[in-house]
Amino acid sequence: MDFRLDEDQRAFAAAVRDFARSELRDSAVELAHQRGYPWDVARQLAKNGLLGLTLREEDGGQGASLMDAVIAIQEVAAASPKAADIVQAGSFGAIRTLAEYATPEQKQRFLPGLLSGEKLISLGMSESEAGSAATELRTTAVRDGDEYVVNGSKIYGTHSPDATLYLVYVRFGPGTANIGSVLVERGTPGLTVGAKHEYMSGEEWSELVFEDCRIPAENLLLGPGGFKKQISGFNVERIGNSARALALGRYAYDEAREHALVREQFGKALCEFQGLQWKFADMAVKLEAAQLLLYKAASSADDGLPSAYDTSVAKLACNTAGFECANEALQVMGGLGYSTDSLVEYCLRRTRGWMIAGGSLEMLRNRIAESVFERRFDQRR
Repeated sequence: MDFRLDEDQRAFAAAVRDFARSELRDSAVELAHQRGYPWDVARQLAKNGLLGLTLREEDGGQGASLMDAVIAIQEVAAASPKAADIVQAGSFGAIRTLAEYATPEQKQRFLPGLLSGEKLISLGMSESEAGSAATELRTTAVRDGDEYVVNGSKIYGTHSPDATLYLVYVRFGPGTANIGSVLVERGTPGLTVGAKHEYMSGEEWSELVFEDCRIPAENLLLGPGGFKKQISGFNVERIGNSARALALGRYAYDEAREHALVREQFGKALCEFQGLQWKFADMAVKLEAAQLLLYKAASSADDGLPSAYDTSVAKLACNTAGFECANEALQVMGGLGYSTDSLVEYCLRRTRGWMIAGGSLEMLRNRIAESVFERRFDQRR
């Protein structure tokens, strides 16, 4: 199959590239080290049609394909790695699940603010006893008249300190069949957004604690039986994760390549040394191979949702290539690569986190093996 971009896609890539280089590149280092959610950049991206890319036009989105969203993430990341996170947050993950399964009333209430960059949604999924084993979650939602009463806690949520809306995985009763989700607005009595914690990437997260948190019944997103729908939407999240990981690996590769062309040691440019030539040859192969697997997953999506196998393969390849290329690029650049004056060290820290978030590499390998052997391997036995 031919995974080269068509004429329209190349034109779209060029337009995003021009915008990102002119509006985002000069502040890329400052933005990468800035704490908190960059609301100003979110509004700027929204005005340029780069939020809601994968959402339907009737929902206020751009009606673009997954491939278009991948292109946008990679072009933005090439100029400003952190800005690509905002494109991701506005097109993948929780906002995509909301747009896919929300009622018309819920869409009218929440989507306009999210798509304008004025509001932000965060996913409440992981718990202290439910990480990769997401079905072990203990947060409950109990119907009480016209309300649901939510009790439990969530950790490690991306953008959780700054979000205005939380899409929370909950349990309505025992077993996987009774897992679904609710929408909880920031400021709701009974919801406490805890102190900020920091990852090695500089990203922040806060624990969400629900203590008899009452929400209106119309804030139910997916009732019992909704878990599989939520996870199918999570495959789209992995496409965005893969695109960013690969884009940051390529960013680091490009920085190291330019460095190797001009930096001299022992009277000649670094690129003249065979040891470094081989590093770049290996990096080029990893990046090209992962790019094709990412394109395959994005372009072969059925009804907008890629298969679990394709996304698992793409994420494993892109996470690995992104991290390994960032690591090698830092080695090539030495002290400069290790310094915060360059974004190569930032790319290394970010790509390392994506090897855990959105499905660890170990869980991805389990999922791929199930497709290989055409059988389910129950990890609980």
